[in-house]
Amino acid sequence: EHVVESGGGLVQPGGSLRLSCAASGFTFDHYTVGWFRQAPGKEREGVSCLDNSNGNTYYADSVKGRFTVSRDNAKSTVYLQMNSLKPDDSAVYYCNRATIPLPWGQGTQVTVSS
Repeated sequence: EHVVESGGGLVQPGGSLRLSCAASGFTFDHYTVGWFRQAPGKEREGVSCLDNSNGNTYYADSVKGRFTVSRDNAKSTVYLQMNSLKPDDSAVYYCNRATIPLPWGQGTQVTVSS
């Protein structure tokens, strides 16, 4: 059972990135999978998730209106579309199950800088 994040990179302020979280080894559509991030010197924080049972979404206040979470159960993948990126969004982004979490993976680095 594990998840693998991808899609990070270096982008200028105001730019966009799309992160992917590919899951394997478990029944993907039985779990809510969320996105988290950790910036240097800060604690890991929840960014967004999409409830697999009812389709409800959650966004941290800091990303509302800019980020969009989605999932493709057929591909066992969760996405995070990030628009209007700001330097404060720079962090390592992780995904994980919202319940019975897995060991944290390596994440994907997002750097927003001019």
